[in-house]
Amino acid sequence: MKKLILILCSFLGIFTFSQHIESFETILNDKISIRALEVDGGKVWYSGTDSKFGFVDLKNVKNQKQIRLSEKKLQFRTLAQDKNSFYAINIESPAYFFKIDKKSLTSETVFTDTVKTAFYDAFHFVNDKLAYTFSDADKDNMLKLAVYKDGKWSMFKNNIQLNTGEAAFAASNTNIASTKKYLWIATGGKSSRILRLNFKTEEIETFNTPFIQGESSQGMYSIDFYDDNFGVAVGGDYTKQDANVNNIATTNDGGKSWQIQASGQNAGYTTCVKIKPGSRGKEMISVGDQHISYSSDFGKTWKKISDEKGFFVCSWIDGNTVVFAGKDRISLMRLKF
Repeated sequence: MKKLILILCSFLGIFTFSQHIESFETILNDKISIRALEVDGGKVWYSGTDSKFGFVDLKNVKNQKQIRLSEKKLQFRTLAQDKNSFYAINIESPAYFFKIDKKSLTSETVFTDTVKTAFYDAFHFVNDKLAYTFSDADKDNMLKLAVYKDGKWSMFKNNIQLNTGEAAFAASNTNIASTKKYLWIATGGKSSRILRLNFKTEEIETFNTPFIQGESSQGMYSIDFYDDNFGVAVGGDYTKQDANVNNIATTNDGGKSWQIQASGQNAGYTTCVKIKPGSRGKEMISVGDQHISYSSDFGKTWKKISDEKGFFVCSWIDGNTVVFAGKDRISLMRLKF
């Protein structure tokens, strides 16, 4: 019986992590740091350092174009899109909100935040008419959330007081997520919480998490949600990238409570997580500065599938293809199941 159980467990392990890398190719080389990606029209779009914005055509990777959104050497860590345009915000103050036409690639500044503490961490479109972006707090330490609604930008009024040392990480433009009912924001630092906005009531709730926190380098770096209930969060400590305790968690009740997963049994510090389309939340891929990892059991266990270094952000192209970006390159991974 014991031998049978061991054989069964071995079989289940093979079945659970049956995917492998079929190919992994670099499709862009450039002197750039990229932390934000969008996929549209058969192309991978990116924003990065030195005011750079551009695309790589997935059908013909030699078809590429790159422009500079400003003569200033701005750093972009956000990128979002609606039907007709892309949007990007630089991280320094003043923060310029750029709108880029998808067809002509002409850009304009549609909003400017001149507050010295302006530092926008993530940018997300809920639909073509509604978008949110959040920044490090001002002196009053209140949640600073900007909203794009019906073609206009404004600050979203709220009474959410951040804890001392609570901020967020502009690591991969993915510490914000939404479904039909909610918008979630993941904070980090000395306090790592989930903030949940109800679209219907426009009320924001705050939920504590068991995630690693307490130091400015710790906390949640990325979140993704399958539906109104199931979501996943990853992160850790960028100063201790091998540390892997309390750095992955999942929720089954819309972010109210979180269960730590794979503590002490994952590849460490992670900056981006994406649920595989069509998997109902069961399968997901994640990337950190030192690894690429995969889970096929709702984030409970993880397998490191690559030791590739220097990637910060990823996005699914389809159920078998993932694009990664980071230091000086964009790469395309094809998985076989």
